[in-house]
Amino acid sequence: MYNILIIEDEKRVTDLLKAGLEENGYQTMVAYDGAMGLRLFQSNSFQLVISDIILPKLDGFELSKEIRKLNAEVPILILTALGSTDDKLDGFDAGADDYMTKPFDFRELNARIKVLLKRNTRPLVAPPEKIVYADLVIDLNKREVMRNNIPIKLSPKEYNLLLYMTENAEKVISCIEIAEKVWNTHFDTGTNFIDVCVNYLRKKIDKEFDVKLIHTKPGVGFIFTNQP
Repeated sequence: MYNILIIEDEKRVTDLLKAGLEENGYQTMVAYDGAMGLRLFQSNSFQLVISDIILPKLDGFELSKEIRKLNAEVPILILTALGSTDDKLDGFDAGADDYMTKPFDFRELNARIKVLLKRNTRPLVAPPEKIVYADLVIDLNKREVMRNNIPIKLSPKEYNLLLYMTENAEKVISCIEIAEKVWNTHFDTGTNFIDVCVNYLRKKIDKEFDVKLIHTKPGVGFIFTNQP
C-alpha cells in the first residue's frame, strides 16, 4: 500500500485530502508545518509527498529542497493557491515533480498521483554514463552539464528538460509533449509556461555560444539540433 505524506496547514484542506486519499486505498500521514513535515519524512517511508507552499516554520520550496537532499526519487506534488508562472518555476526548481493550484478537482489530483506513482515504480534500466551532442556533454551519474568544457549550472527541471531534448535530438517536440514527458502533467494552452522554461534553458545552453542548439518552430514546438 502506498504511503502519502500530506503537508498542509489548513485543516479543512487536510481533512479533505486525507479522506479522499484513504477512500482510494492510500495510507496517509499529516503535518501542519514544514518542519514537522521534514521530521516525518526523515523518520518514515513515503511513496509520495503532497505539500503546500505557504507553510509555517519551513515553506514548501525549502521543504522540497531538503527532501531532495534526502531522496532524489520520491515524487513531490505541490498543491497551493499560488499559481503564477514564477511560482511554478520556483516549485520545479526546488525539486517538485508536479504542481496543482487550489481550488482543485480531487479526480484530477488522484489521476496525477497515479501517474507519479506509476512513473516512480517503473523498472530501472541502467543508462549510459554520458550523453554527448556536438560540444555538449551531460554526465548522467553526476547530473552535470558542460558545453565546450565550460560547466553549466541547471535547476533540476532544466536538467530534465535538457535531457529529454537531447534524447530526442533532431526531432520537433511540442509543448504538449514536453508537459507530459518532462512535467508529467497536462499542458494548459492558456499559459506560456513551457515557452518560459525553454527560454530559461536556452539562455544557459546557447547564449554564450556561437552555435545554437535549441530552436523554436513557430506554431509547432522546439527542436534540439546543431543544424541552422
